[in-house]
Amino acid sequence: MAQFVPGQMVVMTQPQAAPAKSDWSSGLCSCCDDIGVCCCGIFCTICLGCQIAGNMGECCLCGTSMAMRTLIRTKYHINGSLCGDWLVTMCCLPCSLCQIKREINYHQ
Repeated sequence: MAQFVPGQMVVMTQPQAAPAKSDWSSGLCSCCDDIGVCCCGIFCTICLGCQIAGNMGECCLCGTSMAMRTLIRTKYHINGSLCGDWLVTMCCLPCSLCQIKREINYHQ
């Protein structure tokens, strides 16, 4: 029979190992991997941003933001940094959105 002693901590669960980080399932410029997503990203960037936000249960206005890219990286345990997210989002938004959408499709 276990005896509780005041001042001692009882461990109820064991610590879990953090999931291993990986790379994106497709490259930033891998538009040929999904032509439909690529066309949507080029010709209707805002529409693709809204699709991404909808997939993540967020407001449509958030879909094209750096925060959405960071959310996807965090959710799917993808290597990267805030600085990298900002740089990709600011320099090549359509490619960034296409990569995010391909990642969502890959995990669904």
